[in-house]
Amino acid sequence: MSTSQYAIKEIWRYPVKSMQGERLANTVLTPGGVPLDRGWAVRDEATQTIVGAKKIAGLLNCSATYIEGTNAGTVPHVEITLSDGTSVRSDQETIHEQLSNDLGQHVTLWPLQPASDADHYRTKNATDNPEADLRESFALEPHEPLPDFSAWPPEVLSELMEFASPRGTYFDAFPLDILTEASLRHLQSLTPDAQLDVRRFRPNILLGDSENSVGLSETAWTGKTLNLGQARIDAVMACPRCIMTTRAQQELPRDASIIRALVAHTKQNLSIYCNVAKAGQIAVGDVLKVT
Repeated sequence: MSTSQYAIKEIWRYPVKSMQGERLANTVLTPGGVPLDRGWAVRDEATQTIVGAKKIAGLLNCSATYIEGTNAGTVPHVEITLSDGTSVRSDQETIHEQLSNDLGQHVTLWPLQPASDADHYRTKNATDNPEADLRESFALEPHEPLPDFSAWPPEVLSELMEFASPRGTYFDAFPLDILTEASLRHLQSLTPDAQLDVRRFRPNILLGDSENSVGLSETAWTGKTLNLGQARIDAVMACPRCIMTTRAQQELPRDASIIRALVAHTKQNLSIYCNVAKAGQIAVGDVLKVT
């Protein structure tokens, strides 16, 4: 099938790392991805380290939206809906207490800090067994291999060995993630009883197609240029998936079969990590061209 038949079906922004996101009709992609994506994150006060739902599963049962006309320094303030439906704003004095009570551990909420503040981004809970930590993060069984890290750009990998996220961001690794519905259909064929949903995989862009294709379409685009709207995007590498895909969130149950299928059939990858080569407007309905 021609790649010209893929078009943007959904655009997602996640105001707080690992919380539920917002769907956008359009946006301007920048070298930093979708503006204000992952503008806030939670810090585990026990380890003084920025964390996501790999470590604190309850984050996925919270949602967040930006509050227009506010300023928290680098980003606007957010309003968070906690798992019990209670709302709290990031500019309220009770924000840390309410969030900690909801998540069941002592946390604080932080807007993005300058990249020069290396200590803010540094991982401070390193253990003597990093492989065991990785295996837990990727939800691997004892006999299953770790994801292949050889495809990672060395500068990204070295950054993540020291810091919880690339400095100046709260991204896991790259500023943009793109997923196709064809890949979701492929995974559904491997896990027929699973409740799959785009929310389990947290892309910035979901691409639909007119032919209900089944297959890992986007993996063929790595190393190529993706043209969407006025933006030009470099497809860097397949995205390895972690325990977050299995987590319960809202009405979706916990489901370990998802990661078992990914490990067995897709080298644990689903979607692609990207960089934005040329900034530009994108909108739902924009057709993909691969060059």
